[in-house]
Amino acid sequence: MGRQRQSEAETPSVRLSDGRTARIVPSAYANGFEVDVDGTPQSHVDPADPTHLHFEYVARMGAVIDQLPDGPLTAVHLGAGGLTIPRYIDATRPGSRQQVIEIEQALVDLVRENLPLPRGASIRIRIGDAREGLSRLPAAMTGSVDLLVSDVYSGAQTPAHLTTVEFYSAAASLLGPSGVLLVNVADGSGLAFARRQVATIREVLPEVIVLAEVQVLKGRRFGNLVIAASAAPLPVEWLPRLMAAGPHPAKVAQGSEIDAFIQGARPAVDGDATDSPKPSEILFER
Repeated sequence: MGRQRQSEAETPSVRLSDGRTARIVPSAYANGFEVDVDGTPQSHVDPADPTHLHFEYVARMGAVIDQLPDGPLTAVHLGAGGLTIPRYIDATRPGSRQQVIEIEQALVDLVRENLPLPRGASIRIRIGDAREGLSRLPAAMTGSVDLLVSDVYSGAQTPAHLTTVEFYSAAASLLGPSGVLLVNVADGSGLAFARRQVATIREVLPEVIVLAEVQVLKGRRFGNLVIAASAAPLPVEWLPRLMAAGPHPAKVAQGSEIDAFIQGARPAVDGDATDSPKPSEILFER
């Protein structure tokens, strides 16, 4: 597929189970393609360079992944999108074994047909709800996963059942002693949802940092925050400098800053959790 403008008839698309339409379109801003759902960009994929992470929050996830010990990873991904992070790990850490859980079979088929995975990549895709799918992973993975990425959206919102202490406890049970959980959270003014998510995750995994563009972290505009958490201290020595380098000024909140960030926020549990807030503009940053 080239980068020339496509007509609607030429645009690969599929109707999802909830009636929304997923499409693959050439990126107007960079090399590669975007997977969008009802006009909201969900993923960017550059088949010629899988290390190209165009969306800022994905690049921040990549920066954390790069800090993990050298060598292949055992990784679990909740939410497929364009399989951007699995492609990145396959390219930067050959020999990695990855499992992806995605509820929309039609989306997976669309992506695999039009943006095929690299030949030989050890990436298995399982269809089903992310939370239920955790319990169906091979028993041998319990306590042995190096990285678990949660980036699940129904439309532009994360479903409530994927935001609770119970959910994160199930996810954390898969992690090895130094395994890392990465969560993409979208929030706006006041950051009430994000603060509660950080409090919820820290209830399960004590070592937590938050990465975001400065104005987003201050709650001044809607955007994406990346939460990284582990039972062990996180490898963050170089992250502040990497985040400050741009393309937009970004920050790593850690230690006492996390205490201040979540002050007064109550962890979410299955009985009182809510979906993430709807964005007032497109969800993913450029």
